[in-house]
Amino acid sequence: MGKRVAYLGVGAVGGYVAGHLTRAGHDVTLIDPWPEHVEAMRGNGIELSGTTPAERHTVPVSAMHVTDVQNLVKQKPIDIAFVSVKSYDTEWATLLLRPYLAPDGFIVSLQNCINEERIASHVGWGRTVGCIASLIAVELYAPGKIKRTVPMGGDRHTVFRVGEPHGRVTRRAEEVAEMLRAVDSAKVTTNLWGERWSKLVINSMRNGLSAATGLYGNQRDTTEGPRGLSIRLGSEAVRVGQALGFPLERMLGMDAETLARAGEGHPDALTEITNVLIEGAKKRSDDQRPSMAQDIAKGRRTETDFINGFVAAQGAGIGVPAPTHVRMNEAVKRVERGDAKPSPELICGW
Repeated sequence: MGKRVAYLGVGAVGGYVAGHLTRAGHDVTLIDPWPEHVEAMRGNGIELSGTTPAERHTVPVSAMHVTDVQNLVKQKPIDIAFVSVKSYDTEWATLLLRPYLAPDGFIVSLQNCINEERIASHVGWGRTVGCIASLIAVELYAPGKIKRTVPMGGDRHTVFRVGEPHGRVTRRAEEVAEMLRAVDSAKVTTNLWGERWSKLVINSMRNGLSAATGLYGNQRDTTEGPRGLSIRLGSEAVRVGQALGFPLERMLGMDAETLARAGEGHPDALTEITNVLIEGAKKRSDDQRPSMAQDIAKGRRTETDFINGFVAAQGAGIGVPAPTHVRMNEAVKRVERGDAKPSPELICGW
């Protein structure tokens, strides 16, 4: 409880986590670049909701605009700094926080993509910790208002997986996991990079596809054409991850090799993965949509280069082609630029 925590990037996931950490009694400063969001949190607290009435809370928080960060010099140094900005903002966010870290302070990347190396390039590997958020679909739908659109993980599914780049269990990783249990279930993993790539597989199956087509999560997973394309994307991402040597985890109940085989046309595997995706859709709110689709709806830049584009680039670098990821990255960029509108027609014939 005595640790000083800063949270930079309090959008959907960041605001949800930072709000619950504050609610649990931690000393958290929430930092964000959206002025209206910051002012709403200052005036009314942060409003959190979920799929049940018991998840609704209004939490008074200490909120700060990025232009006010220099005032941290007058406060106690930061022991733990969470970064939950978009991947393309990782480096400036790291540099913004670096002067205010305590001598043994460190940065936790709680982000969609693989950004630990970007953070470490500015603060060192000894000050870099990773954290994967698994199955925690949330949306910042208005300034100061965040809703979770999937059920709590609890004992059924471990949501937060905290890991050191070197793979050993440390006291600080255990401390972060303990803090995050105020939000949902959490553990320390010795497989940070395998967990990271496993999460990337899921993001690469869903984010770009929903962004390009405009389909919500359940529409995507219950409609044959988009679902089949999603499985092919997952298959390619698994094969790239395997070639890179990552020990992949189960993903939403899917075995990595089974997912890869499903995308390669093996009937038994395809049936199994199809059933998993359809059953998963029954447990989500119909208004759930991935973060990249939320970005397109808000006219924001997407993380496509760090998800589908990253899988394609990594595959090309080791001779494992991921052509569907190349096409998906290009399709999302067309929508992002305004050259095309989100539509299922963009994936016709794939």
